[in-house]
Amino acid sequence: MEATLQNLIKALTEGDTIVYPTETLYALGCDATKEAACNKVIEIKDRPKAKPLPLIIGGVDMLGLVTDDRPQVLQELASSFWPGPLSILVKALPELPASLSDDDGFTSVRWSGHPFAAELSRRLRKPIVSTSANLSGKPPVAHPEDLDSRLLDLAGAAYFDPPWPKGGKPSTVIRILSFNRLEVLREGAVSVKMLCDKGFSVTL
Repeated sequence: MEATLQNLIKALTEGDTIVYPTETLYALGCDATKEAACNKVIEIKDRPKAKPLPLIIGGVDMLGLVTDDRPQVLQELASSFWPGPLSILVKALPELPASLSDDDGFTSVRWSGHPFAAELSRRLRKPIVSTSANLSGKPPVAHPEDLDSRLLDLAGAAYFDPPWPKGGKPSTVIRILSFNRLEVLREGAVSVKMLCDKGFSVTL
């Protein structure tokens, strides 16, 4: 694991793209602070440029690399569901690439529940782009043998060793509306019921 981890960190540092496992699905990513690398991810996937790239981090202490906003509800959500498949919209730092944010300046971030993905971000000391490792219009995958060979040829490096992603639904994406009120933009591995059970008011 260590040698491969170092190879991926080298690729990320050099502005290349990588394929790696997350807790839900395989991801295509890059150093999220490098605009040219983010553009490579978009180009490889043929992803709409207006669709912001999601991020992962390796711990709550890394949130400051993504946003200056720390509302109490964000801390409560992180305490309840991180590390894990809950992506939360936060106001992105202005110095981050524009491709990470929507028109209002928000990007989605989660502390990945996959040990390799989280360690990768921690070793790099930066957030990592984490969009599903599939060409646009094709289904996401959870097993290395299902990864598209064309995508792998275009990526700079890839990690195939277990633990593999669990598969199933992708991460749930939410927006914080106000104190204790959330909007679910995409219901995924964290269900609306799970959010409600933690005392949050949910709008679909």
